[in-house]
Amino acid sequence: MKKLSTLIALTLTSLQLCATETKVGIVNFVSCVTESKVGKHEQSAVEEMRKQIATLIEDKEKQLKEVTEQLQDRDFLDGLSPEGEQELKGKWSQLSEEMNRYNQQYYQFIQQGQNRIFQNVVGGITSAAEKLASSKGYSMILNKEACFFYDPKLDITADVIKEMDKSFDDTEKQPAVGK
Repeated sequence: MKKLSTLIALTLTSLQLCATETKVGIVNFVSCVTESKVGKHEQSAVEEMRKQIATLIEDKEKQLKEVTEQLQDRDFLDGLSPEGEQELKGKWSQLSEEMNRYNQQYYQFIQQGQNRIFQNVVGGITSAAEKLASSKGYSMILNKEACFFYDPKLDITADVIKEMDKSFDDTEKQPAVGK
């Protein structure tokens, strides 16, 4: 019975929304990430850090490979003292631990970077959508992914990106705090 009353309430609310003139806009989130200045800026920052971490990982992999090859080279091991062999095994163990740590940090960084991109782009879209709703009379602006179908004439992604870019430019022009 409670489900039926909820369904009736939702239907009545939907009918009321349809009865009033509702102006709806649709935004493509992926396009906002890939085409807006804030999305490009965030992606660039994450990519730059990813490259730096990848360089560190490659360096450790190279060192670990060299030590592994030495440990597998019988002639090389025969030329070492027992202490030297233990030291080499210790170095291999240390490098392996560092590699594991760097790999974990790498994946954490990638996840945090993706979250940062998502949060900043969503914030930019929200701000731009609020401005567009106010200036152009939209009753609601929806993410394209929330729709099974929509009329392409409702797509306002380009307007949202323009507004996001304008806000980004305004923010970039402001002097940094603490300089």
